[in-house]
Amino acid sequence: MGNTPTAHNAAQQGDFAKTVLMPGDPLRAKYIAETYLENPRQVTAVRNMLGYTGTYKGKEISVMGGGMGMPSIGIYSYELFNFYDVDNIIRIGSAGALSDNLKVMDLVIGMGACTDSNYAAQFGMPGTFAPIADYGLLSRAVDTAKEQGVNVVVGNVLSSDAFYNANKNANDLWKSMGVLCIEMEAAALYMNAAKAKKKALCMLTISDHIYTGEALSAEERQVGFHKMMEVALELA
Repeated sequence: MGNTPTAHNAAQQGDFAKTVLMPGDPLRAKYIAETYLENPRQVTAVRNMLGYTGTYKGKEISVMGGGMGMPSIGIYSYELFNFYDVDNIIRIGSAGALSDNLKVMDLVIGMGACTDSNYAAQFGMPGTFAPIADYGLLSRAVDTAKEQGVNVVVGNVLSSDAFYNANKNANDLWKSMGVLCIEMEAAALYMNAAKAKKKALCMLTISDHIYTGEALSAEERQVGFHKMMEVALELA
């Protein structure tokens, strides 16, 4: 420790709980803190990337925005794992469905995260690293979802660098390999957790379907993912 506060995080040592929920949208972090946490306090707001700590059912838990894309979540998750002594980061985000079996508002857990990013190059691996979730967190999330009556689909997701992809065949190719949906952060989070010997999980609510065109509004994405939030909160 000893590297805090940072250029990206104004929190002091001890301000973050051992488990941090990390939506991409900082306003979703604010909504979760104000809706679910008891006695939440804001611990950082650098660059408007809001972070809060409070308690949920008597357990301390933090929630902080992670931004869009792997460079953004790469910075915040790295600092939380390595500078703030956080043990678990649970991404709670949105995704665009590829699978014909998914629809808007379905809950997906990323067992693995394919990627078109070069993020792994920094580790100098002599091959292709496969970013995967922590099995303990994954198993508990599945059990919690079942207890709450929430249907969850577990499988492979794609963490893409490109939201507007110039390769018009890319989605079809990923879909042909059984990839469930597209998001932009899980692979970097899973790699950072592996390197730091910490734990990570990516939970996603389907916000739109790539093939059917079904989609939620920006406001619905910000405040409408209650099932995912409530499953994640139980993992603290």
